[in-house]
Amino acid sequence: MIKEKKIIQNDSAPGPIGKAGTRLGAVGIVKTQVFTFESLKLESGEKFGPVTLAYETYGCLNKDKSNAVLIVHALSGDAHAAGVHEGQDNLGWWDAFIGPQKAFDTDKYFVICSNILGGCKGSTGPVSINPKTAKPYALDFPLITINDMVNAQRRLVDHLGIEKLLSVVGGSMGGQQVLSWLVNYPQNLCSAVPIATTIKHSPQQIAFNEVGRQAIMADAHWKSGNYYEGSTPSKGLAVARMIGHITYMSDKSMAEKFGRTKKVLGEPFKFTADFEVEGYLRYRGDNFVKRFDANSYLYITKAMDNFDASGGRSFEEVLQGTKVKVLVISFKSDWLYPAYQSKEIVKACKLAGVETTYCEIASTYGHDAFLLEVEEETHLIKHFLKKVFYAYEVTGDYGA
Repeated sequence: MIKEKKIIQNDSAPGPIGKAGTRLGAVGIVKTQVFTFESLKLESGEKFGPVTLAYETYGCLNKDKSNAVLIVHALSGDAHAAGVHEGQDNLGWWDAFIGPQKAFDTDKYFVICSNILGGCKGSTGPVSINPKTAKPYALDFPLITINDMVNAQRRLVDHLGIEKLLSVVGGSMGGQQVLSWLVNYPQNLCSAVPIATTIKHSPQQIAFNEVGRQAIMADAHWKSGNYYEGSTPSKGLAVARMIGHITYMSDKSMAEKFGRTKKVLGEPFKFTADFEVEGYLRYRGDNFVKRFDANSYLYITKAMDNFDASGGRSFEEVLQGTKVKVLVISFKSDWLYPAYQSKEIVKACKLAGVETTYCEIASTYGHDAFLLEVEEETHLIKHFLKKVFYAYEVTGDYGA
């Protein structure tokens, strides 16, 4: 078993500007760390290991270890949620929300974000080396679930010496992980913030993911997942990402961003990216293949489709007796994870007696709004966390 030295304070550099005017984000320069543990019992019953999780932290853990907030990422996210890495200009995927005076105030809270089990940005996944074969796992990697991802995160939180999280927060697939935490570890949570998510996928949501998976598996370079020593299935993965981006935006946001604007090209009506929206989708697809593993995409989307926070029962029944405070956020134009699915979460929480706040933001960004509606979400989250943390600051007890 590989043991990782505990480092509770991150290496943030002061100030938002680095050398040559490079943006550092509010938390400055950060370093990705790793935690490795011997094995994890998966939901399937299989014992799998060793498991490594890549993670980053922002801010400082207080003496009582009562100010920890776990951020959980969506499908294509990773551990790098804020700041930049040394010598790079790669702002974290939720940088606008993390830092002093932001939604997750690092002067007040200790923020943790880890790459999920099954990911490809430092955590154990299909691209990782199988110790039994000395080659990438590929499809020998076991099927995993959202609950498996959360169980691995729980090991990381334990490793950091944190008994109870102030909050766990995430959007989209991250929201599924929040619900898993809420169901499986309510005693280790004070609050939960699921954003633009669902108790379980609808047939339409499963259908979109399946089309993406089929695009990858239809690529001649996929080779039943054994492509690591040759060409990658880049065309298939790019198409899968293009499909995803269509679902992340709204009709209105696409119209406002692209309209029917055409690029200046030579001969018209050839099968080139004549329209701006075509060029955008191709650009996003081509960029995605440079940073993401196709097999990870297959495993993660399947885990999302199989997830059911209710475990086959009613969600209300599952939540009975839960003392965790919940803030649910949805977006009016989100047609991938429509507001009615968030309202189902709220209804179940209310019927179970869980203290719950709900807000539907009138955004035009579609599902991407959870990444873009900084001002609205910041206001909601800051107020919610302040209220949750207030009891502890005053009395030394969460009151939950």
